[in-house]
Amino acid sequence: MDKGNVHIYCGKGRGKTTAAIGHAMRAASAGQTAIIVQFFKGREEDDLAFLKQLEPQIKLFRFEKFRGNFDDLTPEQRQEETQNMKNGFNYAKKVLVTEECDVLILDEVLGLLPCGIITADDLRQLIHAKSDGMKLIMTGSYDAREIWDVVDEVTELIPRKSSIDKEIQ
Repeated sequence: MDKGNVHIYCGKGRGKTTAAIGHAMRAASAGQTAIIVQFFKGREEDDLAFLKQLEPQIKLFRFEKFRGNFDDLTPEQRQEETQNMKNGFNYAKKVLVTEECDVLILDEVLGLLPCGIITADDLRQLIHAKSDGMKLIMTGSYDAREIWDVVDEVTELIPRKSSIDKEIQ
């Protein structure tokens, strides 16, 4: 097994989650396992439901309870979701320590930083808990420059032209 690495996909452009899922697919096709923990995705069903068909090679976890946008929740709901996301982050730490998978993807985890749900030190500790053979991928619109010194790769997606309103046929 390779040494593994830590990769960030960030920026305002689309494709961060898609790129991360590509790593999971590659791992599964090589006989490895991937765990995806999503943050800020709510409980809405989306186009990743097909991943259930790929279990146990790829497992998807969401700890949030409410549907819809985090910013649109009531203060009480936001407080509950904050705790749910902290639980998801703690689960990710457990996965790293117990080496439950070959690839761990923390989708939109970088957005927890500007919201004050976790700190840069929390992410640093998570990164340092990673074993050499595991790959850790983190995504988010927020670039998390404060942790770039402890990651191996950063890919920033910048939209140059967008057809965001067009649906994929």
